[in-house]
This record gives sequence, structure tokens and C-alpha cells, in this order.
Amino acid sequence: MKFLDQAKIYLKSGNGGAGCLSFRREKFVEFGGPDGGDGGKGGAIVFETVSNLNTLIDYRYQQHFVAKNGRPGAGRNRTGADGPDLVLRVPVGTQILAEDKETLLADMTQEGQRLVFLKGGDGGFGNLHFKSSTNQAPRKIFPGWSGQEREVWLRLKLIADAGLIGLPNAGKSTFLAACTQARPKIADYPFTTLSPNLGVVRLGKKNDNVDFVLADIPGLIEGAHEGQGLGDRFLGHVERTKVLLHLVDVTADDVVGAYKIIRAELKAYGAGLSRKPQIVALSKCDALPKEEVAKKKALLEKTARKKVYAISAVAHTGVDEVLALMAKKIKGVRS
Repeated sequence: MKFLDQAKIYLKSGNGGAGCLSFRREKFVEFGGPDGGDGGKGGAIVFETVSNLNTLIDYRYQQHFVAKNGRPGAGRNRTGADGPDLVLRVPVGTQILAEDKETLLADMTQEGQRLVFLKGGDGGFGNLHFKSSTNQAPRKIFPGWSGQEREVWLRLKLIADAGLIGLPNAGKSTFLAACTQARPKIADYPFTTLSPNLGVVRLGKKNDNVDFVLADIPGLIEGAHEGQGLGDRFLGHVERTKVLLHLVDVTADDVVGAYKIIRAELKAYGAGLSRKPQIVALSKCDALPKEEVAKKKALLEKTARKKVYAISAVAHTGVDEVLALMAKKIKGVRS
């Protein structure tokens, strides 16, 4: 299944059914009278979140969604049937935005959440509705009220507890594969990850059974906020995280420069990402001698002004310590 996190769709709720113009004409009934029923209500547009979806790909091949109209009323005071609601199922974490892509209309963050987004039009009144002591045979009816229509953007922001950030080829996918059951694409060239990946980290009893969801997003490069590389659109998938793990490739010539590039992109993106709790780690530490790793580690700690962890996802060294620290921070936020 292809990953799609943005889609523009057209929505229209159903129109209400028209009222009925009808009179009783029965044998042996001395006085007839109006008996036209009201029209039925049009169907509504309803959004519902489900747990078994993690993409908006369904809304790429169909962009127009129109709910059914209510049925018209009938004689003998029969009300028309209501139009069925049109339920659109979306992944947890879907945002509904106005056509300007900036105004947030709804944020679907809970599984099973339902939102009546566009109400259907009310049914029109039949002529029975207008009967009075001074108007015994009204010939007035109302047509159904029109439904609502709107064009909106759907934007998916994956629900994850922790996120992996870094330059392309910094070892993020390897780290995700090492500590979860996820199997992202791994290769020795940049931009192997073209869409976000999720994995569940299970630490067991040694860490109070704290399980959390870890998100790996495509790597950022300098100028990502201006659209360079894959841009910064995937940063939205780590906006909801409670902690970020910033991986810096220890084999890079300038680890400090690599660190500063990502920090600058987070700040340019906004949404509070640069202020999130962040753990910094040097990845691929099995590829260099310990002395050189220690030298780069000290240099990066001086710039980051925090402890830097030396890890290797392939050799699984230092990984458990970093995961335990992430679990501790996530547990602190949850409580």
C-alpha cells in the first residue's frame, strides 16, 4: 500500500426531500383535508477514525463525495425517508483543513472518533403542516433545504511517541529496524526512506513495561524548509511526539555541522519542534576506532551542551541505554 499523507477532496451533504401536496379523497369521509407529509432529511458527511489505516491513499483515486438526498414526502401524512449518512473512514491523526491549507477545522486524534462535518439539509414541509382553523385546504409546501458543500484538505500526522530525525543516511532506518519489528528499506545511499515508517518498541519489565511507537521520517538536508530534497513536509509526522532522537552519522567529516543543519531546519519549520525534548546520539560508531569516536563525541557535546550517546544499531551497542532514556521521558509526559 502506498503512503499518502495529503489529499484534497470535495464534500457535499444531501438535500432535504420536498414536502408533499396532497388531499384526502376517501369514500364515505365527509370532510377530506390536506394530508401531505414532510420530506426526509438529507444524508450528512461524517468522518470516522479507524485503527487499521495509516495512509490517505483511498482519497487519491476518489475526490468527490456526495451524500444521498432525502426522499420527498407522500400522501396520508407519510414522511419521506432520510438520506443515509456518508461515512468517510480516515487514519487516526488526520487533520481536516480549509481550502487555504492553514485553517484547522478538525483534528481526529482518537480511535473511533466520529465527527458530523456537514449536516444534511432538512426536509421540506408538506401541506398538512400549514393547516389551520382559517386555512382548511392549504396548497402551500416547502421544498427541501439544500445540503452543505465544501472543499477541504486532509492531512495525516502519524501518532507516535518518539521520532527519529537526522540527515539522509544517518542510520535512522537501521535504528528503527534494530529495536522494532518494522522492516524499512535500508541501503548505503541517501534518501532510501521516502515516506515515514512506524515501529513499536517493546522494552518489557526491565523498563516498567513501557511500550512506545517510534517514527522514522525521511532525512532532512540544508534548505529543506525551502523545498530542498524531499522538503520538510514529513516533519508534521513528528509534531505529536513527546521526544526526538537526533542521530548524527559519526563517519561524517563535520558532525557539528550536521547537527546544526538539523537544528536550523527544526527552528525554521516551527510548530515547537526545536523546543521538544531531544536526545542526541552518534550513530554507526562501530565503523570508527574508539579514540576517534570519543573525539567527535566530545566535540558534539560542546556544541549541543548536553550528553551525546555513542551507539551502533548494527552491533546493538548503546541502543538499550538510549531506548530506556526515551521511555523514561515518554513516561514522564504520559503521567
